[in-house]
Amino acid sequence: MNLLGNILWLIFGGLVSAIGYFVSSLALALTIVGIPFAVQTFKIGLFTLSPFGNDVIPEKTANQSLATIMNIVWILIGGLWLAIVHVVFGLLLSISIIGIPFGVQHFKLAQISLVPFGKRIIKK
Repeated sequence: MNLLGNILWLIFGGLVSAIGYFVSSLALALTIVGIPFAVQTFKIGLFTLSPFGNDVIPEKTANQSLATIMNIVWILIGGLWLAIVHVVFGLLLSISIIGIPFGVQHFKLAQISLVPFGKRIIKK
């Protein structure tokens, strides 16, 4: 079921979203300051390629304070807007019964798009 969901996800916009995340990751990597953010956008892009069967969990790191500071910067720069877009798409897709599984994936993407530092993607 996860394979079918991921294939449908890619056909109906997931691939375009992932390419957008990868292009923004490349643009961020061109600057020294943007490299930590490029890593996070690349992580979100990989998650966007196959959200079915994957989950986002908090990761315990020694640099939790740094992750919090980086998340605040991320939210101010554009993470809030990314999360809002995913929540809106999640709500729109959840209107129909067929779209509910895709809406749930957008809600997972909103979670990692809002605060990507200190999060890890795992297979279910």
